[in-house]
Amino acid sequence: MMELLNPMSKADFPAYTATAGATAGNTTAWGAGPQGVLVWCDVPCYVEVGVGAVATSASTPIPAYTPIPFVLTLSTSGAPWRVSVLRIGSSDGTAYCKPINKQ
Repeated sequence: MMELLNPMSKADFPAYTATAGATAGNTTAWGAGPQGVLVWCDVPCYVEVGVGAVATSASTPIPAYTPIPFVLTLSTSGAPWRVSVLRIGSSDGTAYCKPINKQ
């Protein structure tokens, strides 16, 4: 059963994109608040989420066109966090990321 997700405010937590290329691409950082982030990309890619995140080939791989919710673990300092993506294969793509809460 799929759990319903609650998108965060567009004003405070807008959706951002990042380029999934040969080197890690990062979103603009968000502040503390969300419980997670929904990530999808138009190419297969590796995903890293958190404060200062940088995707590598050891990060979580996701298939193309498949929205995946990631739990967000914030630092105790409340530092801004981001999503970082790295393509799998030879074609660059765009990752779309939207902060969410459970229910």
